[in-house]
Amino acid sequence: MQRTMTIAIVTCTLLMLTAFIGSKASAAPSQKNPFDMVPSTAAASCLANASGHVLVKSLGPVETMNVTVSGLPPNTDFDFFVIQQPDSPFGLSWYQGDINTDDEGNGEGRFIGRFSIETFIVAPGTNGIAAPQPHDDKDAAINPTTKPVHTFHLGLWFNSPADAVRAGCPGATTPFNGDHTAGVQALSTRNFPALAGPLGNLQP
Repeated sequence: MQRTMTIAIVTCTLLMLTAFIGSKASAAPSQKNPFDMVPSTAAASCLANASGHVLVKSLGPVETMNVTVSGLPPNTDFDFFVIQQPDSPFGLSWYQGDINTDDEGNGEGRFIGRFSIETFIVAPGTNGIAAPQPHDDKDAAINPTTKPVHTFHLGLWFNSPADAVRAGCPGATTPFNGDHTAGVQALSTRNFPALAGPLGNLQP
């Protein structure tokens, strides 16, 4: 009888603990920020059916960003940036990584970093200081001084002008890849206001 009562008490305690943990987990708000990307101004006519979907999830000290794209040229390399404003001249920009499409024009990327209202670039010195130039005169020799500039927008660029031309897009060369010989912007978050990009919607 005593053993039966002990088992019953232990079972009841476990059930209460499980219910408590479950209620705490369900009470915690889910810190997520889903939003879409649309064809850029430069590619509005040549990539009219392209789209992107982004899901940013807060992990506390960092965020994860999952990006899926579709309707792009197949088997093509693209370069993904966090940017100040969605349209040219884009402002301060950060090279986040690459997204490559499959034979159906779909692609995805997963990035870890700061993708919230705390995303910014800063150069606090009173004078520009020397900067490395791995690409010679394509790179700045000194940095500009700037107060914190928040970068709440996203952009995706063709890795090469030739790829853009094959897709029927303009063939301009831009600095938005690793060696600064990218094509035009393909997708962006221009569906959001210039000073209110979607990354600013998430509190870390």
